[in-house]
Amino acid sequence: MFKIFYELSMLAAEAQQAIWLRTIRLSAGGSAAGREAQLMVTEKLAAAQQAFSSLAAGAPPIGIVRAYRSKVRLNVRRLSRR
Repeated sequence: MFKIFYELSMLAAEAQQAIWLRTIRLSAGGSAAGREAQLMVTEKLAAAQQAFSSLAAGAPPIGIVRAYRSKVRLNVRRLSRR
């Protein structure tokens, strides 16, 4: 029980950081903001589809949360570089 709570808590914290970094990127405007908005939507749809497929295949919820966390961490790293 503690493991899933930890994973969900970390996902919430990391997602908040990604939201903050994306907000900065989007508020700057320009072509970079447009690309970020498009990337954000396509990534979210792909992640939701993957999570649904994993859940339908019987994957444990903690595995789905960990997969989301890895995607969020990659976004934070990418958005932090620029």
